[in-house]
Amino acid sequence: MTSARTDTVEVLITRLPHGEGLPIPQRATAGSAGYDIASAEGGTLAFLERRLFKTGYRIAVPEGYECQLRPRSGLALKHGITLPNTPATIDSDYRGEVMVALVNLGREPFEVTRGMRIAQMVIARVERVEFAEVEALPDSARGDGGFGSTGR
Repeated sequence: MTSARTDTVEVLITRLPHGEGLPIPQRATAGSAGYDIASAEGGTLAFLERRLFKTGYRIAVPEGYECQLRPRSGLALKHGITLPNTPATIDSDYRGEVMVALVNLGREPFEVTRGMRIAQMVIARVERVEFAEVEALPDSARGDGGFGSTGR
């Protein structure tokens, strides 16, 4: 049995002048986790070029949350366009314009146009932790095995 979620987190958004006429972040389907982000500017990304693209808005992420920016799977698969720092984090105390760093891993130049969906955002809860320094960590079945060690 499934039930519809009724809890929502309010994220305040302010449109900047160069963002006029563009959609605010929105989900493509009711089941989408990410909210599509459109570019407020155009430009060409050459092979291996990295560049920031403006979105035309600022957001206020609530305390206790972060905004994660992630690649769009279609752009990544079809064109090699991804984020060089994925997931990118926008902290709750940042109030500047949301900008998306893109990199072209494809072999051909890629044209970003104004209004093109270039990334997606996910708002996620952030757990606060307190680090406790100890002399030794407790043992585990895995130990210090990493970097593919569990696939053997």
